[in-house]
Amino acid sequence: MNQAALAGILAREQQAFAATRPKSRGLARRASAHFPHGVPMHWMRDWGTAFPLFVREAQGAELLDVDGHRYVDFCLGDTGAMFGHSPAPIAQAIAAQAGRGLTCMLPAEDTAAVGEGLAELFGLPWWQLTQTATDANRAVLKLAREVTGRSRILVFNHCYHGTVEETMVVRGPDGATLPRPGQVGRVQDFARSTVVVEFNDLDALTAALAPGDIACVLAEPAMTNAGMVLPQSGFLAALREACTRSGTLLAVDETHTLSAGRGGYARAAGIAADLLVCGKAIAGGLPCAVYGYGEAVAERLPASESRREPGHSGLGTTLSANPLALAALRASLAQLMTAENHAYMDRQAGHLAAALTAAFTARALPWRVARIGARLEFGRGAAPRNASEALAWIDQPLQAAMHLFLLNRGFLLTPFHNMMLVSPATTFDHLERFLAVFDETLDEFAPLMRAP
Repeated sequence: MNQAALAGILAREQQAFAATRPKSRGLARRASAHFPHGVPMHWMRDWGTAFPLFVREAQGAELLDVDGHRYVDFCLGDTGAMFGHSPAPIAQAIAAQAGRGLTCMLPAEDTAAVGEGLAELFGLPWWQLTQTATDANRAVLKLAREVTGRSRILVFNHCYHGTVEETMVVRGPDGATLPRPGQVGRVQDFARSTVVVEFNDLDALTAALAPGDIACVLAEPAMTNAGMVLPQSGFLAALREACTRSGTLLAVDETHTLSAGRGGYARAAGIAADLLVCGKAIAGGLPCAVYGYGEAVAERLPASESRREPGHSGLGTTLSANPLALAALRASLAQLMTAENHAYMDRQAGHLAAALTAAFTARALPWRVARIGARLEFGRGAAPRNASEALAWIDQPLQAAMHLFLLNRGFLLTPFHNMMLVSPATTFDHLERFLAVFDETLDEFAPLMRAP
């Protein structure tokens, strides 16, 4: 790749970004007195800009920054706003509940309706609420260990399950479980508790489960953390069968794959989970997550409950299942996660994927598009079978430059990779405007995109 050409484009786009956003620059300088790098959460540094972009308003599929620039948003809060920013049913539910209590550590009036909605949507009868999918994943791993009497878990290489420490691992060259690079303050060695195999590697999965000491396989039904990796034909069914055969519980994390359709990826694929987690978008963007489980797990829990002190289970927090979250979740289940909304999002994403593919083909670029319903990604090379293959194709400097080029022209993609989401508020006009600018992007970057 011509690194000098890439550096020249990046310098030009950085200069254009800085010159046209003086208010963001000023707020970044002011915030830096109390927030490291001027942001209240370090992920907000990862956009590849000289200073953070400060948002004044987010509505539907658009953002307005403090300097008055409007953007079509395909990041959508990295999935949290998958159904659009501040959708009317959520805003109305929050407003109605706000004056009636925010937290009280008692079940709110909406509780029964929410339980019924979750059972109908995902097909599991028993549910609990947390504030984040990380908390929900911690809970399902604890439950799996409790009911199986086993301590070890299995995850797929470069998985994403929030910041659960025992899932922040990678597979080493010799198959060893290694800590994922970049962790802050790691204390424990999770090689003793966690086995890592590559996604779509049925032989490795079967061998790892054979000793019968794995309590739980925690899996995204399609991987989304190292570029999009789709399950190969028959893999999910074989995963379910291998878990059943070895007495291992299967926990499915639908936090990113809720985009697949109503009820998530696993239900659409006919894969029955023993436990299920979903966060981020589940309550329309309000901090809320859920975890559920089936009768077979529920039947094995009363014995452990009888042995513990109240309030010392290691599950839940004081603010979990607060009335505000329940009100938003009820509205989301009834009015956002509808078959009609998912069908619309699927059509829009399908149109976008086809147009991107056609643009790559017209320029003879060795790039492809993968899609999970409303979520899609584009990347270099053949479709990866696992995260290691996906990561090998990613060129971070090129990706960052392309994203900044698009941002300067009014379009936001997820900064971590080339992920795009469409929402019920994403219009055909949004797509056509993006595709016109994406043609400009390819004209600018095509020589660099062809290089190895």
